[in-house]
Amino acid sequence: MTQPARAILDFAHEPCCTPTSDAVRSELLADPGFGTIFSDHMVTIEWTEERGWHDAVVGPRQPISLDPAAAVLHYAQEIFEGLKVYKQADGSIALFRPEANAARFKRSAKRLAMPELPDVLFVKAIEELVGVDLDWIPSVPGGSLYLRPFLIATESFLGVRPAKQYKFIVIASPAGNYFKSGAPAISVWVSDYARAALGGTGAAKCGGNYAASLVPQGEAIARGHDQVVFLDAAEQRWVEELGGMNLFFVFADGTMLTPALTGTILAGITRDSVMTLAREEGLSVTEGRYGIDHWREDALSGKLVETFACGTAAVVTAVGKVSGRDGEFSIGSGESGPVTQRLKARLVAIQRGEVPDSHGWIHPIARTGVQT
Repeated sequence: MTQPARAILDFAHEPCCTPTSDAVRSELLADPGFGTIFSDHMVTIEWTEERGWHDAVVGPRQPISLDPAAAVLHYAQEIFEGLKVYKQADGSIALFRPEANAARFKRSAKRLAMPELPDVLFVKAIEELVGVDLDWIPSVPGGSLYLRPFLIATESFLGVRPAKQYKFIVIASPAGNYFKSGAPAISVWVSDYARAALGGTGAAKCGGNYAASLVPQGEAIARGHDQVVFLDAAEQRWVEELGGMNLFFVFADGTMLTPALTGTILAGITRDSVMTLAREEGLSVTEGRYGIDHWREDALSGKLVETFACGTAAVVTAVGKVSGRDGEFSIGSGESGPVTQRLKARLVAIQRGEVPDSHGWIHPIARTGVQT
């Protein structure tokens, strides 16, 4: 594939025809929920085999025009990312580890035979969008602006090969609490379905992985649970991850375990951050295999004292009850434990600029000043 001539493009700014009024926006941001409200603008960048990355535009959020034969509709060449913009304690605005999202976006693109967007262009696109939509960051407790960068194959053809034309897009959505129940810990259902297999796309953040999780997630919700747990595809024994979150297991002896990245599990940025903070707390953190039978036995014996899930959307969330075909069991008190609470508090404090960032994770953003 032809590589772009340069990593940074000049962004054109197109006027927003009908910007949301201050009054309407304030009403929407009072209770944003998650993923149902969107800001006024979006970023688009085109890619073709002949020209590489080109035509970077910040413009009004609007429908995408696609030919019925667009490759994304037939061969699922699509990847995405998720990250948040946070209001800092000093009133400024910042991203959390966007370079890590950019690197994972490139890995996903490579796995799906798509062009790799340079890291600096990924981050620049986000800065451009946030710079014009800063007013969409909600002030509710725990509020943030969730960003969804994604890449789709837009070439029109029928035939199994990588497309030669793509569109990169970034949209933004004001976000509140991810889990609607508001409970101190979530309940999860152990699925008989598999999310991913060795050699597949489990380590890529592509839509197909999530489509495959919808039936088991629906099964979990129908049974009264918040999330679904997937086991490995080969033996249906080893715990891998939730429908969209990584898992951690905390033991009474001060050790902590998380499933290893074997190629079937998404390398979560929150996961990596939690591991770093846990080690600073003095916990011995290992990556390895953990069976569903071990999970049950250790919880019942008291050897396992906490389980929590983590991800961009929900940050850190305690798991209080686990159910499956073989019955159910509770973990610890069934609520959020001290390690879970401490790690979440430290992570959120860093994300919101309430404590010094000694890791270089915070990426400040300024208002662009461009009126669109």
